[in-house]
Amino acid sequence: MMKILCIGAFSIASIYYAQTFPAAAIPENLKKNADAIIRRDFTTVQINKIDEIKYQYNTVTTVLNKDGVSKAMVYIPYGKGDHVSDIKVTIYDESGKKVKSFSKSDFSDFSNNSQSSFYSDSRILVLPYSSVQYPYTVDFSYTTTNENTVFIPDFVPFSTLNTSLEEAQFKIINKSGIELRTKTYASQYNYANVQENGSGEEKFYAYKNVAAIDGLSLLPQPVKILPKVSFSLAQFNLEGHKGGINSWKEFGTWYYNNILQPVSVSTPSIKAEVASLNLQGSTEEKVKKLYQYMQAKTRYIFVALGIGGWQPMLPDEVYKKGYGDCKGLTNYMKTLLDEAGIPSYYCVINSNPSQVLFDPDFPKMGGNHAILMVPTEKGNIWLENTSQQIAFNHLSFSTTDRNVLAIKKDGIEFINTPSSSAEQNTEKQMLKVKINEDNSIDGEALMSFTGSQYDYNFGFVSLSPTEKNEILKKKFDVLNFEKIEMKNFVNDKDNAIAKFNVDFKAVNFSKKAGNSIMFRAVPIYSSNIYKNDENRELPFEIGQAFQDEYDINFIIPKNYKIEEIPDDFSLNSEFGEYTLKVVKNGDNLKVQRIIKIKKGIYTKEKYNNYISFRKKIMNIDNTKILITKI
Repeated sequence: MMKILCIGAFSIASIYYAQTFPAAAIPENLKKNADAIIRRDFTTVQINKIDEIKYQYNTVTTVLNKDGVSKAMVYIPYGKGDHVSDIKVTIYDESGKKVKSFSKSDFSDFSNNSQSSFYSDSRILVLPYSSVQYPYTVDFSYTTTNENTVFIPDFVPFSTLNTSLEEAQFKIINKSGIELRTKTYASQYNYANVQENGSGEEKFYAYKNVAAIDGLSLLPQPVKILPKVSFSLAQFNLEGHKGGINSWKEFGTWYYNNILQPVSVSTPSIKAEVASLNLQGSTEEKVKKLYQYMQAKTRYIFVALGIGGWQPMLPDEVYKKGYGDCKGLTNYMKTLLDEAGIPSYYCVINSNPSQVLFDPDFPKMGGNHAILMVPTEKGNIWLENTSQQIAFNHLSFSTTDRNVLAIKKDGIEFINTPSSSAEQNTEKQMLKVKINEDNSIDGEALMSFTGSQYDYNFGFVSLSPTEKNEILKKKFDVLNFEKIEMKNFVNDKDNAIAKFNVDFKAVNFSKKAGNSIMFRAVPIYSSNIYKNDENRELPFEIGQAFQDEYDINFIIPKNYKIEEIPDDFSLNSEFGEYTLKVVKNGDNLKVQRIIKIKKGIYTKEKYNNYISFRKKIMNIDNTKILITKI
């Protein structure tokens, strides 16, 4: 009898600890590289009818350290038409002992607006909680019911780095009688697998024991590494607007008629506005004049109103108020072009540093940004309408080299945004460097940037002189600056070129050796630290191709002669090319350096080859020039 009681007591204890999630029960492999562990992530989605969907969420997250706190924040975003209920939060300590519990009355309700947001229907319930001891566990559950059935979320293990997953389940119950389409996208790198079962009205998906993705150097974003399951209801509702998404054509026609057409309305004021510009010349010249006029007149403010936050503001509102978000500004720009008799297309895109594509074989609501495409005989013109500073017909690195949904009257057309080559993404340095006998240098530089490198530099235009100089000091930290000053910054919005002059003085650049002075051949170069990784488990990504071209003229002190210069160097690899040439002409010394890096995702086995390539370049950049006193 005692043995039975002991077994019973042990079983009860096991159930208790299983429910309270002691940190000691976490598998060791899940702790590696993790700041937080998702112990349980259970979601049930029940589609009752075309305009009613119910979500039941339960997540249990163990926070291991302060870096994991943000991964277990307790909040519930909701919008117009959402009903939130059954909120329950329980906090456990390291051993699984209950610390505190909370209900809906403990939450604060805020407008869910970012700093750049002005109008929004979005709201958020937030529970302010922090622990002074780690690890601790947050058990969080709630239910929402919504009339909008177009936004069924993807099922992924997690979305952030340094987070691991013990168990996740996604159950979808379709009682609506409407076809529910699903598609599973396997991990390209076999990082995790999704388990599938069920049929008919009920389907189940699960992940188990998915290790954290560490923030490795050159790591592709999790969206490119992890598997996912996508869902799309053949017939849907969005705030009273019912539609079909059996094909991209059907969905595009609905989008055009319900989202765009009702706000594609011009006014006498807008007609007069366009007429006053007296547009002349080619289509490109007219578009440029209209675009740069729109940039000067408007500013970006996020507005999440109108049919689930997807419908743009009316053009007349943007005209009168001088602001809008990507949707409103794109729609306003389209209206200006319409009045000028120039066709254009409102395009939905996934704006992301990592390339994210729409699947032509699986139509569903998606995208997070809007841009405009203007077809011409010379090619498509692309307009990013949210920036007052960005150049005409230039898309940033977060929107290039991917497909868009071009919304047309007769459906959606897939169109690819431009892809830039290394030669189009350039940094050019023209340096004049005076070598001083006290080991310092005085320098003058003319720098210019195009393509994706323009993206990283045109923002200087909005900074104060002090801010510009501080950023340069950090950017070129291979030099010990005594002073640095940016001058004559130009944002060439016609040609997408950012350029500026730099005057500087740096100390401890050279070294004396008796009557000689030694200094490196390349004064300003990348100061990245490149480390081998023998145990790398994931591929690496070079997100942008680029080419840097440096022309460096050294002025040596009087009474010195050029004693030794390095040989010319040339490197070639699958990752890019590098050349260094040093030319001596009397007392003049010129260094020419060109580096070209190719874009791509490479296997983990090639990582150390790439590191070796970059280390060789850095070593060559550091080769020395010797001058000797006469």
